[in-house]
Amino acid sequence: MLEKIRTIKWKTAVNMGIWFYTLTLLLHVLILCGVIPFTIVNGGRSQDFETQVPISILNIIISLIGGIFTLIIGGNLLKHKKGIIVVCWFFVALWSFGFAQQLVGTTFERLFCSILLLLGVIANLRMAIEKKQ
Repeated sequence: MLEKIRTIKWKTAVNMGIWFYTLTLLLHVLILCGVIPFTIVNGGRSQDFETQVPISILNIIISLIGGIFTLIIGGNLLKHKKGIIVVCWFFVALWSFGFAQQLVGTTFERLFCSILLLLGVIANLRMAIEKKQ
């Protein structure tokens, strides 16, 4: 399976990662603005908007960090350094866990968020398995 993932070009994986982080940021901004109801995210567990706000803010911060990281390694030769690979694997694990959570969440999470997270998992996995040049 990793060989199939490795056939994705580096630039394509970086672009996938940028789209993933951009859409994730947009999703949480729309939740904070009230465009997307907070009741259809977080597995429907948020009792009120005040409970959802710190969750969305944390996701925005993580997405900003991930997006900046992706931009830095995308245009650089840092892609094969050990520390960079460790961070990529961290994001693979984080987004894989999130993907599993979305599959048991609300209909919106199963139909939209799970696909979005799968994009993030594939992008970060492709960057994590980059071979040294």
